[in-house]
Amino acid sequence: MANFSKSNVPQFSVDVYQNEYLPDGGREVNAIVTVTSTGGGTVGTAVGASYAPGQGPSAGVVVMVDCSGSMDYPPTKMRNARDATAAAVDTLRDGTHFAVVGGTHVAKEVYPGGGRLAVADRTTREQAKQALRRLSAGGGTAIGTWLRLADRLLSSGDVTIRHGILLTDGRNEHESPEDLRGALDSCAGRFTCDARGVGTDWEVKEVTGIASALLGTADIVADPTGLAADFTQMMETAMGKEVADVALRLWTPVGTTIKFVKQVAPTVEQLTDRRTEAGPRAGDYPTGSWGDESRDYHVCVEVPSAGLGQEMLAARVSLVVPQPDGSAQNLGAQGLIRAVWTDDMAASTSINPQVAHYTGQAELAQAIQQGLDLRKAGDMDGATAKLGRAVQLASASGNADTAKLLAKVVDVVDAATGTVRLKAKVAEADEMTLETRSTKTVRVKK
Repeated sequence: MANFSKSNVPQFSVDVYQNEYLPDGGREVNAIVTVTSTGGGTVGTAVGASYAPGQGPSAGVVVMVDCSGSMDYPPTKMRNARDATAAAVDTLRDGTHFAVVGGTHVAKEVYPGGGRLAVADRTTREQAKQALRRLSAGGGTAIGTWLRLADRLLSSGDVTIRHGILLTDGRNEHESPEDLRGALDSCAGRFTCDARGVGTDWEVKEVTGIASALLGTADIVADPTGLAADFTQMMETAMGKEVADVALRLWTPVGTTIKFVKQVAPTVEQLTDRRTEAGPRAGDYPTGSWGDESRDYHVCVEVPSAGLGQEMLAARVSLVVPQPDGSAQNLGAQGLIRAVWTDDMAASTSINPQVAHYTGQAELAQAIQQGLDLRKAGDMDGATAKLGRAVQLASASGNADTAKLLAKVVDVVDAATGTVRLKAKVAEADEMTLETRSTKTVRVKK
């Protein structure tokens, strides 16, 4: 096992891309903020390694496995879920705290039990895999109870990185939507969670809603035989996280307001309503846990109008980790968003390429979701228009993965103009895959 020294803690950097020039009377400033962390344990190097005592982050992971009755149809689904969880357990780094939860209309501790987390080593991994063999299907689905148990287990361990992996194959039919929402509200900010739907009998908006609320990823595994590879990848990514609870802090001067903040890469995620106040004219927007990675955020600021030739700081961006005592550890990276008023029409009307690109990617995600909703509602003309626009945006931005998914739902006549025809028959898995992955974006073509 390799040891990691404290020098493996990531270094954060912030880059701001914008056109700072505004016309006379202009008030809206748009910027893409790229946050990058480097020099920590990458996904590949952290897996299967251990940290020297007192060095590196301490991680806790709870795997929540759907054990409702539908997991027995077909019986291979439950077997694949057991195998996938075993593969995830094998991927745990020595010293990681972990537990396995079996989820039905109630949540049960599969391993280790006793309201606690086990510490991963050769013995506990083997014990966990033995316990998994006793998993069987039967009962209903109440995902909120699974999440609440995961929260209790993760809070029982002395860990800094807290993460969940949740697998379901059905709809959340044995608790109210309000119960699930209450569970998500109570768990938000306490741990991150990746959510997966297996097969095609689950509700996309439920699974993506869980991942969104808990700052994780969502995806479909239409064929249960793909679960082991997916679980292994999720666990490898979790093992690569080095810093938890990072917040994007925005400070703005008097008279300036934040119109919106959204993550735009690798997925579109609205953060505006998640702001917590952080002192005079400053607010924190949660981004979850980080390893070696880079993400992009779209910040839109409304500034007071100023005269030609004037300039001002519209917002200052920094990265912090909030502390239990209410203070915050500054991660030492900063970016400035500026506003300059000019009568140069060419300068003030030019749209920054990054801003234009991600505005299109956000519209692409929205067009797909609206188009699929209209299709389900029977509005075929509306669905054709929205999905046609999505094809046009995917083509123009080079989002090849999304373009391929769209081509399984519509026949593309002309991608450049967005001319499409809805397919008469669409496989349910194809439609659900498009909906689940609709928020995945591509970065600006260099």
